[in-house]
Amino acid sequence: MTKAAFDPGVDDLTTAPEDAAARRDVEPVICYPTDSLPAADLALYRQARQGAVKTDEVLVPARDAACFEVPAGHFFRISSVDGPQVGDLNLWNRNNLDERFYSGKTRALHGTHITTGERMWSSFPQLRPMATITHDTLGWYGIDQYGGAVHDVIGTRCDPYTGNLLAGSQYHHCCHSNLTRALADHQGLSLAEAEPHVHDVLNVFMCTGFTRDTGQYFMKASPVRPGDYLEFFAEIDLLGALSACPGGDCSAEHSSDTAACHPLLVEVFAPVAGALEGWASPRVNSYDGSHGR
Repeated sequence: MTKAAFDPGVDDLTTAPEDAAARRDVEPVICYPTDSLPAADLALYRQARQGAVKTDEVLVPARDAACFEVPAGHFFRISSVDGPQVGDLNLWNRNNLDERFYSGKTRALHGTHITTGERMWSSFPQLRPMATITHDTLGWYGIDQYGGAVHDVIGTRCDPYTGNLLAGSQYHHCCHSNLTRALADHQGLSLAEAEPHVHDVLNVFMCTGFTRDTGQYFMKASPVRPGDYLEFFAEIDLLGALSACPGGDCSAEHSSDTAACHPLLVEVFAPVAGALEGWASPRVNSYDGSHGR
């Protein structure tokens, strides 16, 4: 099945031109070549990770969310512990909630899914690395026959507004609401104050892609199993919020009380003194902000 063409009532606007094949055969151009993008020093990060000491852990309950803090230069790990489960991750600058994860720019730079060596970038005007993925136990998955891959920056997060739009529901344990409650509780904000800070997510462990015929966003059963993890290096002081999605492994549905769901574990690790010699937290973007004026 393919999407039906919009018919404005004028046949010649929907009829393929004689050179249609030639137009389709034009080769694509990468919008943002990343050859000049500063590379993460994975060798330094991995060396610093050796001997690092766990300083904190947060168990995120199934169908709920929790916040955690990671100082710049520390590591944090998100793990599957009891069963296959995906998570929706928000990140903010711990000292300025206006600087937050920018999934769209991360997608434009790294692609629809991210893995080891790639970064979560922050919003304008800062536009700098917030966190670098240092280890991904699902890195073996690659891109499957359906175009699916793991850890996407495509999906926005399940939310009560879309649920209400499509099904007339009032479901309160979708990831958007979970993240809103967690941030409000952690920061001492009202729900109305917290909600505008909740943003598009990194879908940790989620296996997704776009259908080849209609171009629609799809999900499928995550390959994650207990013991799998995604580990990050905090490039700046971070406040994170993670929701254990009510879709479980997203093999059938999300925003549901019927899917099998499991908690997710977040652990924070501090490197030993001197392990990051030569490293500095990235500065904010150096664009002058004049916008041509």
